[in-house]
Amino acid sequence: MRKWWPLVTVCLGTFMLLIDVTIVNVALPQMATDLSTSFNALQWVVDGYALALGVLLLGAGALSDMHGHRRFYVGGLIVFALASLACGLAAGPALLVTARVVQGAGAAAMFTTTFALLNSSYQGRERGVAYGVWGGVSGAATAVGPIMGGLLTEAFSWRWIFLVNLPICVAAVIMCFTTLRHDGERRPGRFDLWGTLTFTVAAGALTYAVIRANDEGWSSAKTWGLFVVSAVALAAFVLIEWRTERPMFDLGLLRSRSYTGILIAGLLVNFAAFSAFTYTSIWLQSVLGLSPLRAGLVGLPMSVCAALASGIVGARLHGRSPRLIIGVGMLLIGGGSLLLGLLVDATAGWPALMPGYVVIGLGVGLVMPTLSSSAMAAVPLRSGGMAAGSLTTARQLGFAIGVAVLGTVFASRVTAHLGSATAGHAVAGGQAARLAGTVPEAAIHSAAAAGLDAGYLISGAVGILCALVVFALVRPTTPTTPEPSREPATV
Repeated sequence: MRKWWPLVTVCLGTFMLLIDVTIVNVALPQMATDLSTSFNALQWVVDGYALALGVLLLGAGALSDMHGHRRFYVGGLIVFALASLACGLAAGPALLVTARVVQGAGAAAMFTTTFALLNSSYQGRERGVAYGVWGGVSGAATAVGPIMGGLLTEAFSWRWIFLVNLPICVAAVIMCFTTLRHDGERRPGRFDLWGTLTFTVAAGALTYAVIRANDEGWSSAKTWGLFVVSAVALAAFVLIEWRTERPMFDLGLLRSRSYTGILIAGLLVNFAAFSAFTYTSIWLQSVLGLSPLRAGLVGLPMSVCAALASGIVGARLHGRSPRLIIGVGMLLIGGGSLLLGLLVDATAGWPALMPGYVVIGLGVGLVMPTLSSSAMAAVPLRSGGMAAGSLTTARQLGFAIGVAVLGTVFASRVTAHLGSATAGHAVAGGQAARLAGTVPEAAIHSAAAAGLDAGYLISGAVGILCALVVFALVRPTTPTTPEPSREPATV
């Protein structure tokens, strides 16, 4: 049994960092009430974490190679714990959002060392078992996140969704020093500082521009100024990576049409499949009156279907064309989102979500495991780590951008239906109860449904567009790799 303690140590950190992507969704309405947050602040509570995790992942991987994977994992755990404490004690939205960004940085440090720590602890068949268990734990984290968030929020307070991380972090740090191999001497290397900075500015400015567009308007000079900053930073990133001897991201990988198509699919799959859940949770609790726990349980059928479809991929579809599996999966995700847009209306309750959730879950189960193994198979063996890391980065960025885009659409549609910016932001921000007696309940239901429908339709269009890109770019067959990734269907 002792030989599996390194796996337990790694899985503890992975479970925490993945849960914290989704655990906040069901707590947003209570956060909004307790902290009197704006709608933009709620978006940043979700996006700050995902954005930091995504943009820092590749740079963190390079630093961990130089300074030691165990050291970096322990450092990530400590940063994550301190940021979780700050989140749990936050007295205002500014501190909460800042702490979420720092929490995402700690999560990036942990996540980027996962495979290296498992590789150094296990060989041969045991390594395959370790990857399988890690994948199962990661998938469970996604499914359990909203339910655990609902339990903690309903039984105690939204603050406990963060404070519960502290004892787990302490246990994981102790286990690191007792179960994981010592790193030895630090290895020489060069950190791509300017590449990391320009990429961070590009992604951050883009996300901020989309979120601010809800207040400033899409034609505002401030909004377009941020888009320009993002474009310039992205151009600078490309130039730096092209000229750097040891780039954070090798642009030469994009010469592979299959890898380019897979990377685009990674960017768009989380947008299409998961971004609308943030606002669905607000609708379920603030408008329909569900408890946090019941709101978390509503998403369980999708997780179950994703797990079933993922099992089918591993057992029955291994070796089949990734173009077909990913393409069909994205069509299912797009179709499920469009179905949600058709079924959710002013009179709908939570059961209206079930058909769409089932279809989306099946699509997620097809896409997620296939994306990871196909990305590594589409590039040279020496670039497998970079391919896997950049795919994870793309997925987190897609989620962050999706939350920003759909949030702006949701709020603008709600406001347009109610004819009042104050009322619109109250409903979109999870504080519909404040409008009791001043706005008819039927109008609130109609406005919220209209906002959700717009988001679902955009998600559906993105999913179908992604499927077309995959069919156009990804090769019909991709050779298998000796060590396929077993990454689960996670956000």
